[in-house]
Amino acid sequence: MKKAISISLGSSARNKKVEIELFGETVSIERRGVDGDVDKAIALFTELDGQYDAFGVGGIDLWVQIGKKRLPLYAAQKLVKNVSKTPVVDGGGLKNTLESGVVNLLATELDPKYAKAKVMLTMGIDRYGLTLDFYEHEYDVVCCDLMFGLGIPIPVRTFKGLHRMAATMLPIAIRLPMSVIYPTGEKQNEIIPKFNKYYQWADVIAGDCHYIKRHMPDQLAGKVIVTNTTTEADMEAFKQRGVTHVVTTTPLLDGRSFGTNMMEAALTAVSGKNRELTHEELAAMIKELDMKPTLHTL
Repeated sequence: MKKAISISLGSSARNKKVEIELFGETVSIERRGVDGDVDKAIALFTELDGQYDAFGVGGIDLWVQIGKKRLPLYAAQKLVKNVSKTPVVDGGGLKNTLESGVVNLLATELDPKYAKAKVMLTMGIDRYGLTLDFYEHEYDVVCCDLMFGLGIPIPVRTFKGLHRMAATMLPIAIRLPMSVIYPTGEKQNEIIPKFNKYYQWADVIAGDCHYIKRHMPDQLAGKVIVTNTTTEADMEAFKQRGVTHVVTTTPLLDGRSFGTNMMEAALTAVSGKNRELTHEELAAMIKELDMKPTLHTL
């Protein structure tokens, strides 16, 4: 049996362990949260190095991908500074391959009207592959990176604008502390409504589940959510606000969808290559498994 574990800066209340079958082999996948305790995360990565076939880093990305350029998030890199044996992934490779199927699903499985719709992306840079797909299919897109990342209420509406923003802000952002970049621990359970104008404007709200929940309003009637790492409680919270459909970009396993970092770690583990997989290798595995985004009706 192969073993993959995601060590997350998020809440331990979301912990889960299941066994799945990939390419005829059983893979144990486990998500373990540390409630925002950075030192505990570092200690776990250090202690478990060599005991698992792959690590996932949850709650924060190790890298920021913009086009072909990949920049390190320095605060996140410290989490795995002592890891030398077990390959480490943050889900970035899976985001840039698996999530490209969302646009086709919206138009064919949900409603043709979603072939051209208004999309709010909480962080366009964080979901670069998904963002690119929306722009290439001529969706009306608003990227809210400055709002959700830095609290600056300025939308980015064009792909060129997103690149200009990234060129200006990323050299600063990659050196920020984790508490500024991403909600961790108990902060992931806090909902502080903000930026309601953009939530209400959009037909589709896409991005990391924690970012979407962080500032969502009490009413989201008729909206479609595109996200992952959902629990049954997350789905219920969306349903209570009037969301009609949720698209999860990773499979639903035992009542929840795991993060892209966890699923990429599982694929890395079963590959037996003992290294991070290339985008081409991930794409080939996803195609062979027929792994696609999933539409859920609430």
